[in-house]
Amino acid sequence: MTISPDTVSVSLDSRKRVSKQQRLSHFSHTPPFVLCALCVLSVTSSGCASRKPIADRRQPPPAQPSETPAEAAESAKRATDIPEAAVPMPGASPKRRQPAPAPSGYTEEGNASWYGVPFHGRHASNGEVYDMYKLTAAHRTLPFETMVRVTNLNNGKATVVRITDRGPFVDNRIIDLSLAAAREVDAVEAGVVPVRVEVLGGVDPTAGFFTVQVGAFRDRGNAERLRERLSASYSPIFIQQYDSPDGLFYRVRVGRISGEDAAHQFGERLRDRESFTPLVTRLDEGTPAGGNR
Repeated sequence: MTISPDTVSVSLDSRKRVSKQQRLSHFSHTPPFVLCALCVLSVTSSGCASRKPIADRRQPPPAQPSETPAEAAESAKRATDIPEAAVPMPGASPKRRQPAPAPSGYTEEGNASWYGVPFHGRHASNGEVYDMYKLTAAHRTLPFETMVRVTNLNNGKATVVRITDRGPFVDNRIIDLSLAAAREVDAVEAGVVPVRVEVLGGVDPTAGFFTVQVGAFRDRGNAERLRERLSASYSPIFIQQYDSPDGLFYRVRVGRISGEDAAHQFGERLRDRESFTPLVTRLDEGTPAGGNR
């Protein structure tokens, strides 16, 4: 299929990644309370580093983001409502709180990215304000409030996060972690890491209704023309407006399919017949075409 020059690939719709690397790797293994102390001691210095978004699939080395504020350090751990470990006996060495073992159930493996600024403080797809210092994540198909264990396959480190957002809308990634979650598994510096995602609890993540995203455009006219062309063969077709930090995008999504497996099969038919890169996403109740992000 020929797409006009102002067509924006799906990768433009993904979470923004950083464009420059600032080598601060000596902070990556420092406990949160030490990092906070260092920030206090350096108030007269130039300050903490920040991230800048990227707009394509290339992955330049990411910079170390700003240090976690003191008031956010504990709230990050409370975000997933995982019970704290028992208080150690006097004189005993403190132990890192570990997630509970994941039960058998839905598991997938793929690449994880993370997102912070400029999404921090904006509304997530479930309606709450995204806080990059809490243990949350974005996933295209898992129901909101699903608790998942994410394990970095490069180092075995794991964390538990709550699904609050939709994404990443890039075909080679399966989950977008908050900054706090990325720090838990040492994924901040790498930017993209291989992970295993395990659903905790009795959630059936494959039930519900799904749709297939086939394109994203800055020009609504291009989205309308694609919908008109596809409407002769497919129904329903949604155009979902997304107000990104880089401006408005118009996502074209096809179908309302019951069950995730059937949605993936439909996506593969679209790939074969129309040469699309299909991205299956959940149709969230009350939200047109599957989310706000």
